[in-house]
Amino acid sequence: MAGKRTPGLFKRGKYWWIIKTICGIKIQESTKCETLKDAEKVLSKRIEEIRKAKLFGERPERTFNEGAFRYLEESNHARQDILVSNFTKLIPFLGDYPLNKINMGTLQEFIEHEKERGVKNRTINMPLQTVRHMLNLASSDWIDSCGLTWLKYPPKIKLLSEKDSRKPYPISWDEQRRLFPELPDHLRLLALFLVNTGCRENEVCFLKWEYEVKIPELGVSIFVIPGEFVKNREDRVVYLNHTARIVLEKVRGIHPEYVFTYSGHPIQRMNGKAWRKARSRADLNQVRVHDLKHTWGARLRLAGVPEEDRSELTGHKSGKSMTTYYSAPHAGKMIEYADRVKETDLGPSLMVVGGSLK
Repeated sequence: MAGKRTPGLFKRGKYWWIIKTICGIKIQESTKCETLKDAEKVLSKRIEEIRKAKLFGERPERTFNEGAFRYLEESNHARQDILVSNFTKLIPFLGDYPLNKINMGTLQEFIEHEKERGVKNRTINMPLQTVRHMLNLASSDWIDSCGLTWLKYPPKIKLLSEKDSRKPYPISWDEQRRLFPELPDHLRLLALFLVNTGCRENEVCFLKWEYEVKIPELGVSIFVIPGEFVKNREDRVVYLNHTARIVLEKVRGIHPEYVFTYSGHPIQRMNGKAWRKARSRADLNQVRVHDLKHTWGARLRLAGVPEEDRSELTGHKSGKSMTTYYSAPHAGKMIEYADRVKETDLGPSLMVVGGSLK
């Protein structure tokens, strides 16, 4: 004779589900268990968790894996692959560790492991920043069925000093003439845009045409990149100089959504094999993609652009309102400053698909 089925457990497909009201809270979730015995254990645990939460305000203990899964599930980060990479590095050290016990002490093993591999502090900080953001969300935005946040307080996660980081390396016009012709066409266009706007790699790889804002009075456009894709979390206004405008016209109409593409898809990253091989052929292995942003800032300074305007053109925080950015007089002034950066001898570095940018 078969035993009685535990109230609140129902079989759906291969898994048992909890469909039950516990302490006034309706629960409907999968136990992720295929056997009734295991499902009963999960149900018993959930009943105890909810009872403690309702009566004593005790939060269920959740693991780093659970937090990582929710963070990735809710994230609309433009470079999802970076987040996955960060969590992949951390999971071997924190996977089943309770979120409420993660702190600088528990992160130390991961930090020491990366240092022993010769990883720079700047690179180690990237996963640490992801952990810090996840824990902040767990203590503020992630609320469970009992009305409690996942964490009561976020632990303080300190980033490492980046004094060991390599100094920026703005490239010269001669180095640009050596490097850019070695790049495949799609990366050459992207590199030209980066070095003439000061954008970051991730800001441009997923740049969309919908971010383009036309300024009829000037007969030109600017791009407004949403803050969620910008490092300082503020909307980034990109003013286009002569070269950047020509690059845009080269790619306009190729893809209906994304500005820079390869084989019908947005370019995921610039720092890949093609970039590294091009650096090697040009004998410029010291040049990083991010150095193109520093090059833009250095050239603006040499062109005599005032510091405040230089800061705006390189995408740093500004106290200006968005209506100021859109105004024709202001945009005209910024584009005039951006146009000060130009190479007198264009040479082969500005050769792109379909001919010269002259």
